[in-house]
Amino acid sequence: MLPVCDHYCGVEARMRKSLALQAEWGPVFDVTLDNEDGAPVGAEVEHAHLIAELLGGSDNRWGRVGVRLLDARHDRFTDVVQVVLKARQAPAYLMIPKSQGLADVEQAAQLIDRLGGSAIPLHALVETHGALREVHALAAHPRIESLSLGLMDFVSAHRGAIPQSAMGVVGQFSHPLVLRAKLEIAAACHAHAKVPSHSVVTEFKDMASLSQAARRAAQELGYTRMWSIHPDQIHPIVAAFTPSVDEVEQALEILLAAEAAHWAPVRHLDTLHDRASYRYFWQRLQRAVAATGLSGAAVVPPAVRQRWFGAPNR
Repeated sequence: MLPVCDHYCGVEARMRKSLALQAEWGPVFDVTLDNEDGAPVGAEVEHAHLIAELLGGSDNRWGRVGVRLLDARHDRFTDVVQVVLKARQAPAYLMIPKSQGLADVEQAAQLIDRLGGSAIPLHALVETHGALREVHALAAHPRIESLSLGLMDFVSAHRGAIPQSAMGVVGQFSHPLVLRAKLEIAAACHAHAKVPSHSVVTEFKDMASLSQAARRAAQELGYTRMWSIHPDQIHPIVAAFTPSVDEVEQALEILLAAEAAHWAPVRHLDTLHDRASYRYFWQRLQRAVAATGLSGAAVVPPAVRQRWFGAPNR
């Protein structure tokens, strides 16, 4: 299970600040160091050296730092991958942007594997017509762990046919073509047991709209992860994707009763539950455990954490 928030940063000061926050808060969110949009044009390899330094630094305490690579067709793609893979600590994942479909992802994966990165999970952005057309094949690829919608590139790929408003916090949930893309990505990921990651909200100071967007992504569209582009967005995203105190209490009551019944069907508040619903409540409990330590997160009793998850509270 991946952390529910994927925080992107590319400027050196912001990368260092984000890593320091993660070191302090714990692995309740991932940090993705951006070597694509974050790198100055012409200085992509130099930026990769900075990223490799940060990967191996003391603030990468939890090993939950990934890297967004260049487009696999970029003439410096190989050089950047070589630098990143030489870091003292391997990235948690590598994000592949701008793919035109399965062939591009396969080509990138083969190169990464040849350079020694075969153990590193791959994430991919769906931001072109070709990638969306082959989204089920992308989700089925054995090296892929997560797919994300590249909202702004996807809108731009329609050459002005989709209005700018579809990049905003309201329009991206109402424009039919954007909504269709989000649903297809989520469906493909769940069909192949991969993680669908929701796109950015660029209005990074509007926390009320961000929280609403995160809740809609989680509760209506089936996403289990979401991008952040500003530190202030991290906590609202984690909160929206993390079970509430009431949900955790309900899950605990049902699962403890089920365990006592040796996982036979049980009655809870005049509702029947069996192994199908046990799986659902187990997954909710997993999410609560993953958020342990974050301010406001529901607390799973230490004894339950130890018995079922083998880990004490952080």
